[in-house]
Amino acid sequence: MKTDIEIAQAAELTPITEVARQIGIEQDDLEVYGRYKAKLSEEYIEKIRKNPEGKLILVTAINPTPAGEGKTTVTVGLGQAFSRLGKKAVIALREPSLGPCFGIKGGAAGGGYSQVVPMEDLNLHFTGDFHAITSANNLLAALLDNHIQQGNLLRIDTRQIIWKRCLDMNDRALRNIVIGMGGKANGVVREDHFIITVASEIMAILCLAVDFKDLKERLARIIVAYDDSGNPVTAEDLQAVGAMAALLKDAMKPNLIQTLEHTPALVHGGPFANIAHGCNSVMATKTALKMADYVITEAGFGADLGAEKFFDIKCRMADLKPDAVVLVATVRALKYNGGAAREDLSRKDMKALQAGIVNLEKHISNIHKYGVPIVVALNAFASDTQEEIDYVQKFCEDRDCEFSLAEVWEKGGEGGEALAGKVLDTLENKVSLFAPLYEDDLSLTEKIHTVASEIYGAGGVTYTASAKKQLERLETAGFGRLPVCIAKTQYSLSDDPKLLGRPIGFEMHVREVYVSAGAGFVVALTGDVMTMPGLPKAPAAYRIDVDDDGKIVGLF
Repeated sequence: MKTDIEIAQAAELTPITEVARQIGIEQDDLEVYGRYKAKLSEEYIEKIRKNPEGKLILVTAINPTPAGEGKTTVTVGLGQAFSRLGKKAVIALREPSLGPCFGIKGGAAGGGYSQVVPMEDLNLHFTGDFHAITSANNLLAALLDNHIQQGNLLRIDTRQIIWKRCLDMNDRALRNIVIGMGGKANGVVREDHFIITVASEIMAILCLAVDFKDLKERLARIIVAYDDSGNPVTAEDLQAVGAMAALLKDAMKPNLIQTLEHTPALVHGGPFANIAHGCNSVMATKTALKMADYVITEAGFGADLGAEKFFDIKCRMADLKPDAVVLVATVRALKYNGGAAREDLSRKDMKALQAGIVNLEKHISNIHKYGVPIVVALNAFASDTQEEIDYVQKFCEDRDCEFSLAEVWEKGGEGGEALAGKVLDTLENKVSLFAPLYEDDLSLTEKIHTVASEIYGAGGVTYTASAKKQLERLETAGFGRLPVCIAKTQYSLSDDPKLLGRPIGFEMHVREVYVSAGAGFVVALTGDVMTMPGLPKAPAAYRIDVDDDGKIVGLF
């Protein structure tokens, strides 16, 4: 059996100019990066702004497990299936982060015969968007420390600096550091921190900005610190906005690549859904809606994280109205949620399946709360039995969900045609009555409680003393109308990664609250979730190499 990278490297790619031409994009509308990658020009985006919008389909999933769910694989396969059925479709995905690629994941371009390509480029440096975000983030950090070094006219309290440096790599040693050591010329000694680039507010800003003007306005609002009177100090105060915008100028443009079957894919932006809002850029999604009749996009991790943030943050800010949701599950993952050991997931186990399917049930219930019709896609594995598949199908149909088996890993677009048919039928016969979960005028505490109780199933929320003070400060400062972005583990509906299935009535623990004023949301950190992940004992990096012919090997 070929690996994902072997399948991708054996594929015959079409020049990106030809991929673009099939959906009406001319060569002059592109800024080409080699033969198989391009950015859409500002002129093209402006040219299609008045086009009618296509249908928006969100792909999400149950909580991730070591067994794998294949959300991106299904997204790509569904897009390919739409193309096979003669539909004008575009996929809108997130860019992978180097940290997980070299850490636990080994790549994030889909899998099997449902991948976006060139996958090596995508999983590594791609078009440099993440490097631009990292540079803009760290430029702001450098300007902040330089301001303090050069006399500190803004009276910044060095004990109240909240802006952190970032790096697109899992490196736990950088979570807590000391800078400015070595004498007066080397800056002011203080504690500092690194976060991973995908958790940076710059990433969130790039993904939520509707245009370049909006980008600069959001950058200006970033709070970097507080002065000795407790007033916020912003990026605008530090005169950082222009230079940061210059670094991000090209990164703002969506990237165009292709699937293995040459379906166009816009891959742009990539915040983590467990520590940020987990969606690709508004620019990419809204542009795709003007380019095609059907747009298939995804949100990170399970529906409790990615889908919730897609609905309550991205759709709220960008005025998006999703028409349907595809909820991805696997028999293996459901059995894992039901207590089956990882090494036993290939064995038929109806008892574990029946115990674990409550996780799927909760996600179905959650999506219904937003008024969007659902199709459950069961991502097929060779070990699945017909009895197991039939059980999941009946379970879904009893809960007013369409159901389809997706065989897109093995068969590509052909294996997704049945799913595409169900999605098309849903779009034609069921009306989306989308509305966010909560209103803007609720307090921050009420918004956190609403998500915790309605989406996670928590019985209550507890706050540390410092989190309570932070909430009060933010409400007083006028940030109470912002949506909340809850950072929690992706492995459980709760904030405890060990609680599988469908935990009910637990206490969710909020340890820190802060505002991302530029992004436009308030972040609540729960449990032990980290904004700078670490590497596992045997990172994926151990298996990645370049052979004597210059071919990359080991990327999944």
